[in-house]
Order: sequence, then C-alpha cells, then structure tokens
Amino acid sequence: MGNTDSALVQKHLFRFRPEDRPAVEGVFDRLQGDMRTPARNTVTFPMLQASMIGVSPESMVKRLFKCMCSIDATPTASGKVSASLASGVCREQLLIFLADVLRGTAEERAPLVLAMSQVRESSKTVTFQQVTEFLQDLIFAVVQILVCKGRLQGWKPENMGDCSLGVKLLAEQMCAELKPTDQEVYDVTHLQDWIFRVPQVSLYLMMLVVEGLNVSLSVQLTHTPLPPCKDTPWKEFKCLLDIPTLMFLAPQLPDAYCAAWRLVFSTMLHGENFTRMVAGLTHCGPTLLLIKDTKGYVFGGFASPSWEVRPQFQGDSRCFLFSVFPRMRVHTSTGYNQHFMYLNQNQQTLPNGLGMGGQHNYFGLWLDSNFGRGHSRARPKCTTFASPQLSADEDFILDSMEVWAVRKPSETEKDDEGMGKNSVLDVDPEVQAMMEMAGKTLYSQGLREPQDDQEQR
Repeated sequence: MGNTDSALVQKHLFRFRPEDRPAVEGVFDRLQGDMRTPARNTVTFPMLQASMIGVSPESMVKRLFKCMCSIDATPTASGKVSASLASGVCREQLLIFLADVLRGTAEERAPLVLAMSQVRESSKTVTFQQVTEFLQDLIFAVVQILVCKGRLQGWKPENMGDCSLGVKLLAEQMCAELKPTDQEVYDVTHLQDWIFRVPQVSLYLMMLVVEGLNVSLSVQLTHTPLPPCKDTPWKEFKCLLDIPTLMFLAPQLPDAYCAAWRLVFSTMLHGENFTRMVAGLTHCGPTLLLIKDTKGYVFGGFASPSWEVRPQFQGDSRCFLFSVFPRMRVHTSTGYNQHFMYLNQNQQTLPNGLGMGGQHNYFGLWLDSNFGRGHSRARPKCTTFASPQLSADEDFILDSMEVWAVRKPSETEKDDEGMGKNSVLDVDPEVQAMMEMAGKTLYSQGLREPQDDQEQR
C-alpha cells in the first residue's frame, strides 16, 4: 500500500468495505493521470479541476482543493500541511478526505465544511454569508451533476423555473437552520450541530465527491435529491417548480412517499376551473399543491391523505404548508387543532373552496370555489401550522396553480374512488327519482370526474 501504511490512514481506510478499498486508494493515481511527474507525487489543482470538468464550478473545485490541503495527515509532526492552491494534495490527505466525506460523522465533516467555507485559511470561524456562499457553490454543483449525469428522473429543466434563483433560495433556507450566535460567527461545534440536523449537507457533499472524483463503490448512493416524474406533458407545460425547489420539497414528504410524481391538475393545461381541479385531486392519494399569486409569491401545501369533498375538516398531522418564493420554508402541524384540510362545493351555508389550516374564513391557505381568488390569513400565525401569511397580500389573486400526486393511492383510497364514481344515485335510480320529486338539487352530478362520461360511451 506504499504511502498509505500510517496508522491514521489505515484507520480511515478501514471504514470502507474490503472490496472497496482498492478503488478508494486508486482515486489518487487516477486524478494524477498523465500529469504525474516523478518529482512531485501529489494531486495539484489542475489535476483536480480536470477530473471535475462539467460537474462542478471552478469555485467549488477550489473549495475542495483547499479543504484537502488543510488536512493534517501527520499528527505527530508540528504544524499543518499548507492550504495554498500552489501546493499539492498528498495521498494520505486525499484518503482521509474521502473517508470523512463518504463514511464520516457530523463531527468529522464539520472541519471540512469549515475549511471549504472560510476565506482566511487561519480562521477558526466562518460567517453566515460565507456558509451561504459555500452552499450556493455546492448546490449548483449538485444541479450540474443531475443534468450532466442524466439523473433528472424525468424532470425537464428547460420547462421549469429559474434554477439560479432556486440555488440561492435553497442555500438561504439550509443556512437558516444554523443556530444563532452572539457574535454571528460559527465555529466547528456550531457546524457539527448544523450538519447533524440538516442531512442534505452531507448528501450533497457525498454526491459531489462520488460523481466528481469517479469513486466507484460496491454500494453506491441510493438516495437521490429528486423524486421521479412520470407522464408529464412537457411539450405544452411550463412547471412552477425548478430543480433546487424540488430538492427542497422532496425531503419534506414522509419517507413512505417516494413514488413518481404525477401532474393531476394545472391551470396552464386545464384552465381555471374549480370543478376540474376537484376531479383531478380527489381520490389520487397524497398531493402537493403549488400556487403562484399575481405578485410572484409561490407557496402551497401538502395533503397526506386523498382529498374528499365534504363540509368537514379532514387530513392528519403529516400535512403541512410551505412557501417557495420569496423564501423557502415549511410549516408543520402545531397540534393546536386538526383543521388540516377542507374541500367543499355547492353548499349554501358553509364556505365553498379548498382550505388548509386555520378556520372558516380565516385559513392559512384558501382558494375560493369561484377560482382565481384566495387568502392566506395569519395574525400573527396560522393556528394549525404556525405559518405566517404565505401570499404577497392577505387576499390574493391566483396567477397559476399545479397539483402533483406524490404517491399511488392506497387500496382504501381506490375503494373510495370507486364509491365516488358510483354514488347511491347510480346504484338505486329510485332514490334519484324520489329526490327529484322532492325538489332536491343533485349536487353530486356536478362533481363527477370527466372520465365517467367516457366510460359510459
């Protein structure tokens, strides 16, 4: 093993499976490639940059190189290895870096993040802005990897929102999880706590190293930051989402909801029609609603069970509200009440529309059945989700809306769907006749899904 015989390096190397250790040790030689010289047995910045062309911006490559150079591979010696970009990374430094990124704990990754974030190499702290800039480079690199390596899972960035804006918003959201300090600076212990609570930091770093350095392991990363997307008519559809927004929303969903996302309603495709929206989102399992108002604010909610048209609140504590622009935030259940979901239509005494959180006429998120208008009322916070006002104005005008089904409906929901398609009026015509004779309006006929008519033909 040559230069890798030190106890420190062996300790790190043993974190990998025996069958993976030759591949990990081979990364050093592969990075050197044709640029290797007998006089300098190190990985230089041009070598590292050549390996990561197309998958990482130069600024992120510089951060990685500076971090590798800062690793003390000889604990018995006095002083650390120079972190200058003019120096090279020795074999031991690279192996320790790979082990800490790919198999390390939050405690071991925190010094690496500190080194990649800091401006002055001798500093032991970083500012909020420095961590934010590091995250922007890291997230941008992950997006490049997803695009260049074909890991988009069916999503089409060219038919989606502004990725550069999404990168900044996601970086700010992740940095917001840093616990405030008196001096507004963060040392390695603060970063350790943050990395432990925000697993995306480790995930993104692992993706960058595995893909950028071509580290081939027997057990590859199984988690992807993007959910699969299925059966979306991209030719005529422009999505409100962008790739970083997907990277933000997907981890917020319960772990069991990992099926392909399916677009079930869009004002761009289906028009501003409340009845069509109801037909699209009912009985299709958990859904994610995305709304954009006319002032550019983007927000929505996640409904964990299938929607049902009824004049009572429904749902469970897995539901949440969220905002995407101008800030990415998620607002989960407070436990104060169970007013998670509300969907009603054609009632004379109760509100008609779709609501989440709060109470009648004072919802955290409300879309009126007349469509085109809604409100987000929270003074100071929505009682159900502790969410602030999500829209630009308390009463907003709808610009566009999308509804995504994020999991296949359960067997119970499928049974409910069958019951919804064939009501008691279909099963017993005498009941229908008696109601008509009594002068009762058959509201349910206006709620039938469009495919019912096709099935009857």
